[in-house]
Amino acid sequence: MRTFVEHQRAVRELLAPLHASLEAAEGAEVLALDAVAGPHGRVRAHGRVLAHDVLAPGDLPAFANSQMDGYAVSSTDLAAARPEKPVELPVGRTTAAGDPIRTHARGTASPVMTGAAVPHGADAVVPIEATDPPRFPGLGGDAHDVPPGTTARFANPVAAGAYVRAIGTDVARGEVLLPAGARLGPPQLGTLAAAGITEVAVRRRITVLLLSTGHELRTAGAPLEPGQIHDANTPMLRAALDEAGALVRDALTPDDPDAVVEALEGSAGLVDLVITTGGVSAGAFEVVRDALAARGVEFVSVAIQPGGPQGLGRVILSPGTPGVPVVTFPGNPVSALVSFELFLRPVLRAFAGLAPDRPRAHLKLAHPVTSPIGKHQVRRGVIDGDGAVEVGAPSSHLLHAYANATVLVHLPVGVDALPAGAPVDVWRIDD
Repeated sequence: MRTFVEHQRAVRELLAPLHASLEAAEGAEVLALDAVAGPHGRVRAHGRVLAHDVLAPGDLPAFANSQMDGYAVSSTDLAAARPEKPVELPVGRTTAAGDPIRTHARGTASPVMTGAAVPHGADAVVPIEATDPPRFPGLGGDAHDVPPGTTARFANPVAAGAYVRAIGTDVARGEVLLPAGARLGPPQLGTLAAAGITEVAVRRRITVLLLSTGHELRTAGAPLEPGQIHDANTPMLRAALDEAGALVRDALTPDDPDAVVEALEGSAGLVDLVITTGGVSAGAFEVVRDALAARGVEFVSVAIQPGGPQGLGRVILSPGTPGVPVVTFPGNPVSALVSFELFLRPVLRAFAGLAPDRPRAHLKLAHPVTSPIGKHQVRRGVIDGDGAVEVGAPSSHLLHAYANATVLVHLPVGVDALPAGAPVDVWRIDD
């Protein structure tokens, strides 16, 4: 019997070639930053992972600009300024954000606004609040320049470069703006846009065939005959896969090995990974085991509860095609989702440039618990008002309890009972 850590490692090793192919930028997509998709107008590149390094096409900033509203000056003009003997300079032409780059006359003070180009010949900016008067006389509204004869007084010297954003201080032309593998969140998209970049090559998303098996299963909303149930695994795992950055093709098959094989062969060349639920235990109608045991899938027992029966391997879906990794989960919904959390979610999210692990904490139990000593038990729970963990029942069919849980509680191998107040490891699942 494998430990759950051993099976985690086996899943990572199975999917390592897929990760390598994504990193090699095979089939990269070029997406426009300003294009939108979906009902909410989501930027298409948002959340995707860069396939290649993006080099800065120019310097950022492209021109020296002011960090403050103030006066652009030559620092040498203020070298002798002292509080007891301020330097008084005539006020020159104003530069606002968006104005062309002007030329600064030595021996003057040029009004310059935040983000505006520092005039050629000036090498420093003095904030307006550090001057006398601490305002721009006559500026504002339609007035772009101060009245003739206006002066400003400076009580202190200023260092060259003060309050000036120099050319290329964010990034220089030709430097790596964003590296391959960077996930495009808001600051990354803003950086690309600031550099004038309109489209980028991103890694393709992996495509998963999600195959739920069971003669008893019917789609949600379909009428049920006695002995039949609605399929929870497909919508549940489709959502989990979407959150992990994967594209999903799904299918529902009865307990017929030929139907399972037909569904897999029909996806040849279209998917990177196959995930199945159900048919992997020791019963008489274990359809996935019957269909795939002879095709390269290894079925094992893992020392976890729920989710003990697992399978994985690489299957040739049609002659002449490379093998596709297959990961099989039990059919009980809680077992299937816990299996996904333990074995696939971290791997797939890493592929998509997302944080692979759930937020984790070490908290105290609100009450005593018991656990099978030979298995790593994963229980659903909630955190009470005192910060302690209330642990729910372990049964693998209690999906409603899972839906209302905020943490997964880990009770390791070798633990058969823990008293109230004992510390346990938890994964937050309410984010």
